[in-house]
Amino acid sequence: MMVNRRMRIVGWVVLALVALGMAIPVAMAQQKPPYFASIDADKARMRTGPGRNYPSSWLYQRRDLPIKVIDIYGEWRKIEDPDGTQGWMLVNLLSPTRTAMVTGTVTEMRAAPNFNARINWRAAPGVVGRISKCSAGWCWFDVRGRGGYVEQSHIWGMEPGEALN
Repeated sequence: MMVNRRMRIVGWVVLALVALGMAIPVAMAQQKPPYFASIDADKARMRTGPGRNYPSSWLYQRRDLPIKVIDIYGEWRKIEDPDGTQGWMLVNLLSPTRTAMVTGTVTEMRAAPNFNARINWRAAPGVVGRISKCSAGWCWFDVRGRGGYVEQSHIWGMEPGEALN
């Protein structure tokens, strides 16, 4: 009797873990474009059309690179990268994790979301980091454990005025 109870508990735990693992791809599948995501692979091919039979137009070798999903066709997503290049990529190469890339000039990463706050770090154009706590034109920008608030207008990976928890 005790063995049956343990087996049921183990079964429920396994079922919960499987459901949790499927939640992220399902969440991305339910989003309507346009929306931002990031590359979740060390190597990811962009193709000219939504299928493996289409030629590869670009090979990305930068995990966490922010991308904008602009269309959906089955398991394929038409994406746009920070340079404006567009093409198709399999959804399993993407992550809902929000990242951004510094654009323009060197930007200051501040201790608080205002111009008078202490500067924690500076980030050069092309630096990629994870973003969170975006509001009132500022975002928390974390680059491998070094973080600070940056002006939203200095990063690519968000819509102007977009808020993010």
